[in-house]
Amino acid sequence: MKHNLKATSPLNEWLSYLENSHFKAIDLGLERVKAVAQELDLLTPAPFVITVGGTNGKGTTCRLLETILLNAGYRVGVYSSPHLIRYNERVRIQNEDVADELHTASFAYIDENKTQSLTYFEFSTLSALHLFKQAKLDVVILEVGLGGRLDATNIVDADLAVITSVDIDHVDFLGDNRELIGFEKAGIFRENRPVIIGEPDVPNSMLDHAKSLHCQVSRRDVDWSFEQKAQHWVWQSEKVRLENLPFCQIPLQNAATALAAVQALPFKITEDVIRQSLKNVELTGRFQPLKASQLEILAHKMGKNSAEMPQVIIDVGHNPHAARYLSEKLTALKAQISGRIIAVFGLLKDKDAQGVIEPLLPVIDEWHCVSLNVPRGQTGLELQQKLNNVVGKGSVHSDIADSVEIGVQQAVKSVVKNDVVLVFGSFHTVGEFLQMLNS
Repeated sequence: MKHNLKATSPLNEWLSYLENSHFKAIDLGLERVKAVAQELDLLTPAPFVITVGGTNGKGTTCRLLETILLNAGYRVGVYSSPHLIRYNERVRIQNEDVADELHTASFAYIDENKTQSLTYFEFSTLSALHLFKQAKLDVVILEVGLGGRLDATNIVDADLAVITSVDIDHVDFLGDNRELIGFEKAGIFRENRPVIIGEPDVPNSMLDHAKSLHCQVSRRDVDWSFEQKAQHWVWQSEKVRLENLPFCQIPLQNAATALAAVQALPFKITEDVIRQSLKNVELTGRFQPLKASQLEILAHKMGKNSAEMPQVIIDVGHNPHAARYLSEKLTALKAQISGRIIAVFGLLKDKDAQGVIEPLLPVIDEWHCVSLNVPRGQTGLELQQKLNNVVGKGSVHSDIADSVEIGVQQAVKSVVKNDVVLVFGSFHTVGEFLQMLNS
């Protein structure tokens, strides 16, 4: 595809080009992207590479690993997806999103030297590896985009592979049962190298694959475990016991998986560093209440007094596994408040809407279905019909909104004191809401 883009062209023009430069948006397989990576010498982006796969929990596990390694004094790069507001969120170096001009220079370099047609994700993966290599890092953390075996991140031979969870998602690409999905995710394992598995119910296909490669497997509830107490939590393995750990802003099972990964690292990391990192780790959009300053902005946009504003929580849970976790969090929250939970909900077409809605029906009192105007997005009307299919007409109040902003307006309009507004579903739902706050 011909274009007039240069290293100095605006980032949004480059991203538009990447979106349209290959005949398929998702084209699983490593031959093309690996060939280009080999030609450009990008297969070793740092002396030590951690690849993190799983259905849910990848982002938060990567974030805690990154925080621990940074606090221990190492130079760290993280590649994650998707982004919430800006593409720049996908590549972090030393805890900073990479600037536009570095991305565009990197895209120009890849584009000039590639010998194959690449998808958006393949192109951005190669660019991330190029940026990491230039930054001379100690550790790179790669978050798998889709599956594992055929994901573009899997061109790199990870020194440590981490699996956070295994559940049904991306059925069209990965299969419709946990054994097939487990095999795809196990594709990031490498011969004789350590593997951390945070999923308690591990598919046999994953264990068989690890065994065939002679991996050193460390499993939750087998080789390590964690326990939640009233005021703190405990993590332990055969050799290590960490007591009185502070609670953190990310799901405990993901924090525990990250701590298991830390035990397998060839770096010096003290218990103090782990404790400090748990205290200050955070990642946007994971059952996250809006800050007071954000609520003030929202109140201003809605024409309300900030004292009248309800608590607003954002969450990117968009598949059944994430919805079950979200349901647990909301159940605990409901025990503390006297009000209702009012949801603003948007989802992509290829997600299991019924599987997301069902675990949340007992805890969400009012639904506002919103349209996502992106490729693969579905309308509020389509989502409302799926909601009605699950609960039967009339038993759930539901407004169909053209946008997330209108959905939030409707939700905030109907709140009374002590209600909570939950903006959740696709990354696009939460991203659009945050963009509205930032604009």
